[in-house]
Amino acid sequence: MPSSNQRSAQPRHSPPKGARGDLYAEVTDRIIAELEAGRFPWVQPWGRAGTGPAPGLPRNALTRRPYSGINILILWGAVIERGYGDQSWLTFRQAQDAGGNVSKGERGVTVVYADRFVPKGESERARRDGDDARAVPFLKRFTVFNVAQCEGLRPGLAVDPTPLPPCETVPAAEALIAASGADFRIGGDKAFYVPSADFIQVPPQPAFFDQINYYRTALHELTHWSGHGARLARDLANSFGTHGYAREELVAEMGSAFLCASLGIEPTVRHADYLGNWLEVLRADSRAIFRAASAASRAADFLLGLTADDAGEGREADKRLRRAA
Repeated sequence: MPSSNQRSAQPRHSPPKGARGDLYAEVTDRIIAELEAGRFPWVQPWGRAGTGPAPGLPRNALTRRPYSGINILILWGAVIERGYGDQSWLTFRQAQDAGGNVSKGERGVTVVYADRFVPKGESERARRDGDDARAVPFLKRFTVFNVAQCEGLRPGLAVDPTPLPPCETVPAAEALIAASGADFRIGGDKAFYVPSADFIQVPPQPAFFDQINYYRTALHELTHWSGHGARLARDLANSFGTHGYAREELVAEMGSAFLCASLGIEPTVRHADYLGNWLEVLRADSRAIFRAASAASRAADFLLGLTADDAGEGREADKRLRRAA
């Protein structure tokens, strides 16, 4: 959890109901209902022991590209609700491109795409006034189908990765912590990140009932660390109990879950005691969960990218040594 004593900004409120607002509200209302029922969308696919797919991020079966932001929560929710054993998805057209088709009577899942565009009139105004054109955000929906809803697809299409055994998932998390270069301090009985001094502290592993929870907690705090002004520059200056504090905790919860899934570690809820605060934030602003999920994806991508950069440097060093030999 971040540590700060500054007052947070006032929470934003939901946009008026309308063509664009409805989609934000539709997704937010669904997630609020899950939270009110005690189910956390970012750990749903592994909420029932022995069922569901291996830990991982949902991805497009044809391009193999992982989904990000709010779409992770939407697709994870669909996996557990419908009992799918795979996290690969396709559009109707992509199923045909993959040599098959969507089975008759199957119902798809709506995911979203966010972008910005400059209206024609705004471009003309900017040229006339000699300033920059203002882009307008928009949200577009489209439908995807799980590969379990399709038939005739070519073999080997985006096969789920084999989950790593526990003895290998821990080194993977250690490698990510090391690659971050974060000031990581072990001690005490609480886990937290201090933005002003830019360091993380977590209790020693023996303080955790399950050793893997040490890594889950470390990834939660690393997500906070990623938001420092020298890195992704999120607003970490919010005092405990404010909406701003709750929003950052929501980012860290989902960021940790996305990192765990990427490393083959089963995500769990680290701070369920913030549930009431999260519900307040989501009820006050129908776009809050979209922003938090997007920020969590950026944090996870940033941290995983550091590991990839570190591995790339190691490979280059090996090549130099081989050439020297």
